[in-house]
Amino acid sequence: MVDHVVPHKPEWKHAFLCEAHAIQSGLSGTEIELHHIGSTSIEGILAKPIIDILGAVSDLKEIDSKSGAFEGLGYEVMGAFGIAGRRYFRKGDGLGKRTHHLHIFQTGSAHIERHLAFRDYLVEHPGKAAEYSALKAKLTSSRNAT
Repeated sequence: MVDHVVPHKPEWKHAFLCEAHAIQSGLSGTEIELHHIGSTSIEGILAKPIIDILGAVSDLKEIDSKSGAFEGLGYEVMGAFGIAGRRYFRKGDGLGKRTHHLHIFQTGSAHIERHLAFRDYLVEHPGKAAEYSALKAKLTSSRNAT
């Protein structure tokens, strides 16, 4: 688990693009729309150094049948993991450091709209993004001080 935040790194966008390509290649025959979400997708704010990816598919059953493909890409298959209608996958670097979170929902899910709206709002409102970043810094520094 990552309990710290770091300044934004421009290479996170490239990391997302590379991982999205790997996922789409690994799931050949499955249509999946992928979006970079979370703080690593928002320039200028602090973030946990984990790439968050949102996937939208027409049928979650197809994703359920592709567990082996996700494992082949280095993902741990977590199922819904507490959120109904989600398929959650996480990936690490082999040394215990988490590198990617993948959240897949069926097209039309309100969760897709929520994640994208939050990201887009912060991108469009840099002042609010700065406030959010400052709050993250405060919360992580107080948690690490205890």
